[in-house]
Parts: sequence; C-alpha cells; structure tokens
Amino acid sequence: MLTDYHNHLERGTLTLEYLKQFTKVAQQKEIEEFGISEHAYHFYQTKDILSNPWVEERRYYDMAEYYQLFQQAWNEDINVKMSIEMDYTPGKHAEMKKFIDAYPFDYVIGSIHWVGDFGIDLAEFRKEWDRRDTNEVYTKYFDQVVTLAESNMFDIIGHLDLVKIFKYVPKDEEFLLEQYERAASALANSKTCVEISTAGLRKPVGELYPDKRLLKMCHDKGVPIVLSSDAHVPEHVGADYDQAVQLAKEVGYKTIMTFNRGERSEVELG
Repeated sequence: MLTDYHNHLERGTLTLEYLKQFTKVAQQKEIEEFGISEHAYHFYQTKDILSNPWVEERRYYDMAEYYQLFQQAWNEDINVKMSIEMDYTPGKHAEMKKFIDAYPFDYVIGSIHWVGDFGIDLAEFRKEWDRRDTNEVYTKYFDQVVTLAESNMFDIIGHLDLVKIFKYVPKDEEFLLEQYERAASALANSKTCVEISTAGLRKPVGELYPDKRLLKMCHDKGVPIVLSSDAHVPEHVGADYDQAVQLAKEVGYKTIMTFNRGERSEVELG
C-alpha cells in the first residue's frame, strides 16, 4: 500500500471541485490512503496557538468551512482523510490539545517551521541563516522535535529534518548525529510516526526528508513511517514516490501506518 497524508489546498480553494483534482491524481498513482492536512495557522480557531505578523497575513479560514468540505467529499464516497498540519508551538500544549480534540481528525501532523521568531523554511527569512549560528539553530530545532514527541499529541511528525531546507548543515558530523539520535530516541518513546517526504526534492536542499542516517536510527528504534509528498498543487501528489519507497526499503522498512479517526493500522509497504 501507498499513503499520501500530507497535502494542502491553500493555493486553490476549499471546494470539492479543487479537492477532486488532488484525489484524482492520487487514484491515478494507486495511492490508496490520501489525506488533506491544511496548515493550522490559516484558521481563526488557532489564533491563541501561533500568532506573528507573517502568520496573521495568512489567517483566513474557518474550521466549520473545512469540516464541511470533508463531509461533502464523504457524501460522494470520495476516499479522503481529514487532517491538519499544526505548527508545534512550545508553551502552548494545552491550547494545541484543545484544538486537536475539538475535531474528528483521522490523524494530526505536527511540524516545526519556527525557531522562536525565525521562520526557518521561509524565503522571507533566508538571509537570517547567514546571521545566525547554524549549530544553535539545529539545537533549538531538535529541542522542539524532542518535546513534540514527548507531548504525544501528534500521529505524524512532518518533514523531520526540515531545518536543512536551504542547505545550511552543521559541519561537525558528530554534533549532527547527536541531534539525530536524540530525535529518534524521543520519537521511539511516543506514538509519533515519521513521514518520508518527497517535498525536499523540490526544495533547495534537493533531498528527501529525513536524511538516510536519521531514518535508519528511527527504523532501528522501531519508529513507524508513512509516505507523504507535501503537495501544494495536484500534480505533486505522490511525486517521486519511487525514491521514497526505495529509501524506506534500504533502511529496512517493510510496513507503513494507515489512519482512520485516530486509529492506526500497520500494512505492507507498496
């Protein structure tokens, strides 16, 4: 089986017509488990979790509208999972849990895009990388990976090593592997799955997420996986899955996780 659990409608509309463009590609690529996981910061209901000038310019959805879209899809027997991609925000555990518990999500993705006020993957912040100490950013980033896992609120962690997106990577390999080790250990002690994401192939780093060494640590510690494309347009659904499946099998994975209303099942990797 193949999954694609990390996809966004934000460049189009929250309409059934636009959603069908995504599910059609998923069907063509024989992806049996497909989900939409819109960014939580777009919704008015998350204002108490994450708020900064960049985010506030992009807060324009209501969760009622989002849920209604999935109900329309299910009424037409369209097989699509309802999810959200939440920016993991330190110090906001109670607010995040309240939001997550308020809706019938099939699964919830937790991702780290912000290190304090630094949007690590945003083009608008790219020059900040030259002003900051790379090791310090990595330490703070993986601090959040650890506490995200420890919170046990999320079913999947999105693009686990997103921090490498602009190819700023610590030169000290021992330091880097220490960050990987503590991330994998924390995830192993949680319910959180790791996604193998093909999105990195479309970014400046030109690599899958996560790094093969990090994924191998996750495998060896028993952390389950899903496959994701992080598509923001229909044509990217299931993109480069041959590489994702190959990486999964190279490090030893034979199964992936599927989700239905928070319940998980382990199935054979396609």
